[in-house]
Amino acid sequence: MADKKNYYEILGVDKKATADEIKSAYRKLAMKYHPDRNQGNAEAAEKFKEINEAHETLSDQQKRAAYDYELEHPGMGGMGGGFGGFEGGFGDFGDIFSSIFGGGFGGGARAQRSAVGEDIQRIMTLSFMDAAKGCTKTFAYTRNEPCAKCDGTGAKDGTAFSSCNRCGGKGVVQTVRNTMFGRTIQQSVCPDCAGQGKIIKEKCPDCKGKGTQKKDTEITINIPAGVDKGSYIKKRGFGQAVQGGEPGDLLISFRIEPHRIFKREGFDLFVELPISYKTAALGGTVKVPTLDDTFDFNVPEGTQTGATFTFRGKGIKSARNGVGNLVVRVLVEVPTKLSKEQRKIIESMDGGLDLKQCERMKKYADNVESLYGDKPYTKA
Repeated sequence: MADKKNYYEILGVDKKATADEIKSAYRKLAMKYHPDRNQGNAEAAEKFKEINEAHETLSDQQKRAAYDYELEHPGMGGMGGGFGGFEGGFGDFGDIFSSIFGGGFGGGARAQRSAVGEDIQRIMTLSFMDAAKGCTKTFAYTRNEPCAKCDGTGAKDGTAFSSCNRCGGKGVVQTVRNTMFGRTIQQSVCPDCAGQGKIIKEKCPDCKGKGTQKKDTEITINIPAGVDKGSYIKKRGFGQAVQGGEPGDLLISFRIEPHRIFKREGFDLFVELPISYKTAALGGTVKVPTLDDTFDFNVPEGTQTGATFTFRGKGIKSARNGVGNLVVRVLVEVPTKLSKEQRKIIESMDGGLDLKQCERMKKYADNVESLYGDKPYTKA
């Protein structure tokens, strides 16, 4: 096992992780490294491949048991290495096999129940407002659906079956091998019936025995307020259907378009508010935008550019986290073109101001003087 990958480390789960924990870890990582979200990223593509490889082994009870055995007994080649063997319906060895692997292999019925279709992962683009305020969207995609004619069985009218001769209807076969360590037994899905325990006598004419049909599907999704980049919605049972098993899930992650005015961090909104030089110096009332409307804000006199003001409860609403805040950053607009009269007014105003009245200018002057010792500071 020295050259084998550690699938538990790849998925970031403990070796004793449950099937649900493995599935949850796989979904999170698959969403993160999905090729659609990492176009042109070779490292992410390789990581996505590893994640799927690990999930394929650890999500299957029989593959996981064999993999665990190889981890615990490096160099033995697992249960499959040996000096020849034979297959057959060795029901008497079931208890022996269970004792080796701690149980968990209940035969054809369990093999059939463990079949789960693949999840479908898609990305939906939302406007900034739709994501912040919530909306309802219709989502169209293509998937394999259970065949309506045969109820997903693949058999004509859903009843044209016969018991599998190879496994006797159990869905699994056992292989006994003689190795240098003694006789070992390996249980695997019956290759003739694919674990179903039954063989189709006459295929369904609609799906040709597959049990599924590819169809265009359209569903309505209620998107809650506050979804953000990286958020996703799961629609259970809307993934790929599989013959004799449960359909997978549909996982929709979101891409959020930027807004012309607002930015966000979590549920807090941020907006830059330009104000005139006069309003900054003398104060005044301005309109501040929110997601739904505007409100009047009294700018204090002497407001400096870059000053921020926080308004609680005027951010993005969330069913779970309450309401965020609105943070306004003031930008003082300095005019670029002045008439002669305007220039004279500003020059006269500047001449009438004592340096002590402008705190930041005074502090700047003091700092400059400290640089040059006894040299006086001359205002430029």
